[in-house]
Amino acid sequence: MEKRLQRIRRMEEKMEKALSLLHEAEEKGCPSPALQAVMEELDAYYTSPLWMEDFQADEQGLLPRDMKRGILSQDGLWNLLSDYTALTRNNG
Repeated sequence: MEKRLQRIRRMEEKMEKALSLLHEAEEKGCPSPALQAVMEELDAYYTSPLWMEDFQADEQGLLPRDMKRGILSQDGLWNLLSDYTALTRNNG
C-alpha cells in the first residue's frame, strides 16, 4: 500500500508540473522538452494497469481522505493529455 501511495503522490506532482509547463507552452506557443518528458510519463501511467488499480483503490476508499488525488480524476488527466496533444499538433 505504501508503494501505491508514493506512486500516486509522485504522479500528482508530475501532473501539477505538467499543468504549469503546459500553461507556459501555451503562452510561448511551443512545448518544452521538459513538458514532453513529463507528459510521456503521465501518459505511460494513465495507459498502464497501475492507473486503473490506483483509481479502483480510491473508489474503494483505500486511500487517505486528505491525500491529493487529482491524478486519479479521469477527466483531469485525460484533458491534460488532450490539451498537450492539441498543442503539439498546432506546433508540429
